Amino acid sequence: MLIQWKKEFSIGVPSIDQEHEELIELINELHAELESGKSDATIADFLGEIYAQISAHFALEEMIMRENRYDQYDEHKKDHERLLDDIRDMMDDYEDKRIVSDRDLSSRLDSWFSGHFKTHDARLHMRFG
Repeated sequence: MLIQWKKEFSIGVPSIDQEHEELIELINELHAELESGKSDATIADFLGEIYAQISAHFALEEMIMRENRYDQYDEHKKDHERLLDDIRDMMDDYEDKRIVSDRDLSSRLDSWFSGHFKTHDARLHMRFG
């Protein structure tokens, strides 16, 4: 398992918290696939699914932030855009063989996911939790 669910990942909005848990499960599934030596096509499909789910998740978070007039909405949305760019870069790097190892991809996903939680989503937790 790459990422263990932690209570601190919860922001206090059930729909967002459920999606956070599902995203962690998907990233952990990808990590397991990487460790088992699955084909590049399988890994690329997983990365595409992660990207799609994260895009939808960010849209939900942004809607809830707008509805609640969250004062750090613009900053949080910019981080979402940066994170989506990061995922696209990971997908391109994997496809173009610029990621040197499966461990590197797993590490990048872990850093990406955990980093966002520790900063922007932690602020959401203080607001909604």
